[in-house]
Parts: sequence; structure tokens; C-alpha cells
Amino acid sequence: MKVNVKAIRDKALGWWQYVSTDIWRDEADSMPVRIIKTLNLSVRSFLNHDIQTQACAMTYRTLLAIVPALALLFAIGRGFGLQSYITEELYAIFPAQRRAVEYAMNFVDSYLSQSSEGIFVGVGIGFLLWTLISLISNIEDTFNLIWGVKQGRSYGRKITDYTAMLLILPVLLICIGGLTVMLSSSIRALFDFEFLSPVVSLLLEGFSWLLTWLFFAMLYVLIPNTKVRFSNAFVAGVFAGTGFMILQWIFVTGQMYVARYNAIYGSFSFLPLMLIWAQLTWVVVLAGGVICYSMQNIFLYSFDSSINNISSSYYARIILAVSTIAVRRFVDGSGAMVITNVVRTYGLPPRLVSLMCDKLVKAGVLSPVEVDPRRDIMGYQPAIDPARLTVKELFDRLNAIGSSDFLPSFEANFPGVVDICRRIKLNEDELTSRTLLSDIKIVKPTQTPTK
Repeated sequence: MKVNVKAIRDKALGWWQYVSTDIWRDEADSMPVRIIKTLNLSVRSFLNHDIQTQACAMTYRTLLAIVPALALLFAIGRGFGLQSYITEELYAIFPAQRRAVEYAMNFVDSYLSQSSEGIFVGVGIGFLLWTLISLISNIEDTFNLIWGVKQGRSYGRKITDYTAMLLILPVLLICIGGLTVMLSSSIRALFDFEFLSPVVSLLLEGFSWLLTWLFFAMLYVLIPNTKVRFSNAFVAGVFAGTGFMILQWIFVTGQMYVARYNAIYGSFSFLPLMLIWAQLTWVVVLAGGVICYSMQNIFLYSFDSSINNISSSYYARIILAVSTIAVRRFVDGSGAMVITNVVRTYGLPPRLVSLMCDKLVKAGVLSPVEVDPRRDIMGYQPAIDPARLTVKELFDRLNAIGSSDFLPSFEANFPGVVDICRRIKLNEDELTSRTLLSDIKIVKPTQTPTK
């Protein structure tokens, strides 16, 4: 049987063209299409945001904050009487580095004692909180970069939100650890049967995995300065939590291997092993953030390739249409323009409408307003009197965005160019000087376009 290599190659190239580019033109809302779009967007976002470099930076910041973090964890653990449990957990994570863990514990004890004596009480606690708040702030900046959030929390919110996280999360981790130990001992005491031991161990292991997934899910919900749906965060949490547990197992196994087969360099290898583990862990965590973002925002990237290559004339048409919708709604008393309503009514791509609104806000044509603070819904309304907002005024404001006239010798070197541009501006169509945006006709579709 003769194999048609050319047909197979053409089919493979066609499939690659579909999953890499043409998938964004497919308006079907089926599960396979959503999965392909999510994977496509996740890979693109991972590469575009240079997650590897971000993970390296987060590894460095983690090393700076590791001692204050352990100090805070031990300080809270002592209050619950679980310091020995935390110590045993560290020995379990670093089985081949018991002496290194003991040295680190002595270092933490010294840090706590110095921070709780005399003048160092306030300074020590302040430095500890500042170090950890700085780490969480850097994590938020990275997550905001992934989500495309241009403005992070204010300094006041950072202090209150981050301090609450630093006080609540360690308590939760310690309580979860104590609960696991209590459940293990209670179940084994109630059911003292040998054949139940594997079942009990399996249940406790599954409970540990579930808590790890929930921890990462809450990380993706709380850290970015935007609204994240828990369903998307949980899927990303399952991915990141599973990857974290696998990396932890590899890290522990790697320590045992080095300690067993390389007695000379075993202790020295602890540091590079920990650095590699920390970096890979941050890669997994940030990749989970990318997956969470992709799942929630795949609808924003319809016609993405066309939007990236949009022509100037078509750009002008769409930005005029979006401006007209906002003005007409304001004049008719229908309220502020919401992007999702424009998408549903007129079938415009959400990302394109969002880009247009950002541009119009910069030009001073529209201003953002809160439509529903409880659901974090924003709208847009005219920033100037609609009775003065003509087509010419709109495009004059758009053309004025950015720097201009910053070359002192340009007019002297190109007098002909300056003269022609001035004449083009003066001889502009008179109709645009008199046409108000509120007078432009808009015909709503009789049938709501499909997404």
C-alpha cells in the first residue's frame, strides 16, 4: 500500500494552520475549540511574557525572603504549639540535609531573638513584614503582567491586604498541618485494622493534594488586581499543585541520590538543587497563572491576527463606531456603554473594543465610570459635551495623542512637507467639522450575533 506523503504533509500543515492561527476565526463554542484556544493562548502568553526570566527574578526574591518567612511561620507555630511539627516537615522535605536544616533553624531562632529584644522589636518586625510584603508585591506585579492589568493595588491596599495574607495564610497552613496529623492519629485509633492502613494513607494523601490545589487556586484568585473566576483558578490550581508536588518529590529524591552516590559534593549540591527546584516551581506557578488567564479571556482574542494587522482606514471606522455608540447611549439616557453589551449587540471583537476604549480615554473623548461596583463592571461615557463632539474634533484628539514637534530643525529642513500637511489640514472636508457623533445613524442588528 502506497503512502501519500504529500497528502499527509498537507493535512498536517492545514491542521497546524488551524490550531495556530485560524482557530481564532472559529466562532464555535464547543469544548474542543475552547481547549485548543486555551492551549494556543497559554503558549503564546508564556512566550510573550518571558515566564522563564520572571521565574529567575522570583527565585532571587524568594531567597531574600526565605529567612523572614520561616521566622514568621515559626513565630506563629509556637503560639499553636506546633513548632516540632514544622521542624519535622522541614526534615521530611530535606531528608539528606538535616545539618543544613538545623543550621537554618538556629539562624531563624537568632533572627527571632534579635527582633524581639529592646530597640530591635519594632525595627525587626517592620523589616520582617517589609521583606515579605515586597515579595508579595513582586508576585502581584508578575501576575498583573500576565493578566494585562496596568495598575496594581495602592500602597494602602498593599499594606492592609498583604499583611492580612501574611497573618492568615501561615495560620491556615499550620492548622491544616495540625488537622492532618489529628485526622491521621484519630482514624488509626478508631480503626485499628491493618487492612485499612493503605486506605487511610490514600485518603490522607488525597486530602493533602486537595488542600494543595485549593492553596494555589486561592493564590490565583487573590493575588492579581482583577476579578478572577474561581472555576478557572481551580483548574489552574490543579495544574500548579500537581506540578509542585511532582517537583517536590523529584527534589527529595534528588537529595537522596546525591547523598548516596556523591559523598564529597552532597552537602555542597544542596544550594544549586534548591535554586533549580525554586526556579522550576515558579515556572509551574506562573504557567498556572497563564492557564487561568487564558481560560477566562479566550473570547477576547477572536480575529486576533486580523486585529494585529488592522489597516488605518478600518481602524478609523471602528473607533468612530465605538465613539458613536457611547455618545448615542449618553444622549438617549441609556447609561454608560459597557464593552460586553457592545460585543453582544453588534458582534464586535471584545479585545478590539477594549483597545478602542483605552485609546479614546487617552484622547479625552471618553471617561471610565463604575456601572456595578459589586460585580466590578466598568462603563464608558463622553468626557466632553456631546454638543461639541464632532467627527473632526474626535480625530483631532486622536491624532494629538503622543509626542509631536520635538525636532527643533524639522520645519527648517522640510518646509515643503510642513506646508503640504498644513494645507491638507485646512482643506479638510467641511462635513466633518459640522457632523456631531450623536447625529450619526446606527442600525442595531435584528438578530443578536453569535460570539
